[in-house]
Amino acid sequence: MRPAVLPIVLLTAAVPVAVLIVLAGSGLAASGAAIAGIVVVLLVAFGVALLWARDVDVLIEAARGAAADPPTPPAEQPVLPGVAGVLHEIERLARVATQRVALAQRQRRADEAIVERLPDPVVVLGADHIVRRANAAARGSFGAELPAVLRHPGLRGAIDRALSRNEAQTAELVLPVPVPREVDARVIPMDPPLAESGQALVVLADRTRERAVERMRADFVANASHELRTPLTSLIGFIDTLRGPAADDPPAQQRFLAIMAEQAARMNRLIDDLLSLSRIELMEHQPPSAQVDLARLLPRLVAGFEPRLEGRKVKLDLAVAPDLPPVTGDADQLAQVVQNLLENAVKYGREGGTVRLLAARADRAGSAPAAARPLGRLWPARPGVVLSVADEGPGIPRQHLPRLTERFYRVDTGRSRVAGGTGLGLAIVKHVVNRHRGQLLIESEEGVGTTVSVWLPQAA
Repeated sequence: MRPAVLPIVLLTAAVPVAVLIVLAGSGLAASGAAIAGIVVVLLVAFGVALLWARDVDVLIEAARGAAADPPTPPAEQPVLPGVAGVLHEIERLARVATQRVALAQRQRRADEAIVERLPDPVVVLGADHIVRRANAAARGSFGAELPAVLRHPGLRGAIDRALSRNEAQTAELVLPVPVPREVDARVIPMDPPLAESGQALVVLADRTRERAVERMRADFVANASHELRTPLTSLIGFIDTLRGPAADDPPAQQRFLAIMAEQAARMNRLIDDLLSLSRIELMEHQPPSAQVDLARLLPRLVAGFEPRLEGRKVKLDLAVAPDLPPVTGDADQLAQVVQNLLENAVKYGREGGTVRLLAARADRAGSAPAAARPLGRLWPARPGVVLSVADEGPGIPRQHLPRLTERFYRVDTGRSRVAGGTGLGLAIVKHVVNRHRGQLLIESEEGVGTTVSVWLPQAA
């Protein structure tokens, strides 16, 4: 018998006893028949009390079973009719509650599936600004950088306003690292709250690509018109000359045609570099995911450079560490980086000199071996690979180093154009390295040479 129903039994049994005590106290003599009747009533009351206690136990067991997951029926059934009706209502309420819980769980799973599959990054926040849930698009677009994005002052202000005013708020974010990104954020307060006490929905729309396209349209027109004007003017002048004074002068025609071919080739290289730079900038905010084995890639690139090396009588030394790990990257873009660096080293290095291409592992302390660590530079304290290209040219004055990766920036404009440069090679290298979440270092000493080093993260 449960302790909770023991008072009922005692109370029921105490009533006849109390009657006997009253009779005895009043001096009334109880006949044997009366006493026998009282005893019978006492026994019947005690039996009813036991039945009540048992049925109450059954009700308690039924209530606990209804609250269980999954619900469980009681092992026994009540005897008293009224209690059986109560048990029936408890079981009906348990079935209704189970159906409602199942429906709520299905709706919750449907809500989670919808949020998870939305194409835009979506984050669910609690009233304490802690992330309750982030969908696949948010994890894929921002990954470990998501907490830093949510701490952006502009977004935090929008979240505070949305929660305090119970109105949707917007914010335009410019994220500087690891690469510049432009994000439109919309904060929507949720009333009633979502599952897990989600008080606000943050939708992050990456507008980097669209706005980069807008800027590139304007930049392309400005840059292309400026850089193409000189060769086009030359071509038009030579064409007029060939049509006029040099129409009957074969030697002059050959000389002019050679210059025209050179200017046309320069325009072709310029257009190729502009298109390449535009493609890289469009995908700069999307890090690559493939693995690239530089130990196999670099020898193929060096072999393709032999004709240009012979033209300048330059020797190319390739040193690849035997334990060089693969890197996470885009093989075509990394090949373009190496080709641009080698091309600059061959063009602007000393004729008859040596160009050194080194690929080495960065150690756990964050530095590369001495040969790949220009001037003691410390790289990130993560596993990575350092590519280094060094020449023996005249070097670059220190004041020019910070601007070398700008579009069309040239230290010596005349020499660059004579050598066939477009002024876009290092700009392309910088954007490729940014897309690979790497680092670029340019160091030069006048009269000694220039070293360009690239750190790339090791593949997981």
